[in-house]
Order: sequence, then structure tokens, then C-alpha cells
Amino acid sequence: MTRTIPFFLLFLLLCGAPEAAAPIRVVALFSGKAMIEVDGRNHLLRVGETGPGGVLLVEANAREAVLEVDGVRETYSLGGRIGGGFAEREHREVRITKGPSGGYHTVGSINGRLSDMLVDTGASAVAMSEVEARRLGVGYRVTGEPIAVNTASGVSQGYAVTLDRVRVGEIELVNVPAIVIQGSSP
Repeated sequence: MTRTIPFFLLFLLLCGAPEAAAPIRVVALFSGKAMIEVDGRNHLLRVGETGPGGVLLVEANAREAVLEVDGVRETYSLGGRIGGGFAEREHREVRITKGPSGGYHTVGSINGRLSDMLVDTGASAVAMSEVEARRLGVGYRVTGEPIAVNTASGVSQGYAVTLDRVRVGEIELVNVPAIVIQGSSP
């Protein structure tokens, strides 16, 4: 019997129970910067910058951000939401068959270019090597934020980037946070 698993890694946001819909969400925090999601699109703001919807980044560190919206300042942690409402999530599923090596491999696309993908259900981020990033046209050295990355092999250097589009089957996400890891390892 062939085992299959739902494609969870990239598409957790599309599946699950109903959740409060929010037009603004904190998706990444850095010293002096924060990435916020506004109407489904990610925007990197530096302290003092105003983003879409009039969101002002007042302060930011790796633990929290102070945002001002309509003259009201509040502190938000990673994943913190601003706004409200209630909306049913759209549910889509892609099944990927377990391969002979025991891994879950599939073909998808990143920024419209085909890419072989390994689905690692234990991974905390979309990751790729510098070699793959260059092949896909990801300008990580220009637009990426240098970071240290903990991998199974130890600490490596990398870049935090945002991919325009990631697609597997009929499921496509836009503005997907990802990491480009220095070197050629997959």
C-alpha cells in the first residue's frame, strides 16, 4: 500500500479550522526591522517607516515590534494580529507519495520556475542552497537579510528572503518567507 501525506510544509495557512481573519500580521522580527503581512502580502519595514494601511513601525527587536495604526501604539509578538473579523479558510490539499528512499519528493515551482522539492514535515522554513537560488533567479544577495541558520550539520550562513510565488499542484502561495543557505548542499 502506498503511503501519502498531505503537503503541510508550505500550505498550513490554507488548511484547518476557521480562524480570525486579519488584514495585518507580524510574520518576522529583526533588530530594527519587522516583516508584516498586509492583505496577504509581506512588507519589510525599518523603524520609522510607514507601510501599507498606514502601519508605522515604531520599534522592533527579535522578540516584539511596536506598531502604530490609526494613532494607536501596541506591542506585538511574532504572529501577532491587528484587525478582526471571522472567515472560513479555504481548504486545498496536495498528496505526495512516499518515494523509495523514504522521502517525500515532488516537482513544484518557485517564482514560475520548476524546482524539485523535498517535503520535510519537520522543517520550520522553506530553504534552498545558493546554487538553486541562482538557478531560480532569487536575488538573495541584493534583497536578502543575512542570518545565521541552524541546520542538521551545524550553524551556516544564509539569507532571509521572500519568494514571489511557490506552487505545488493547484496550490500557490505568494510572498513566501524563505532561507537561502550558503553553499551547494540541497
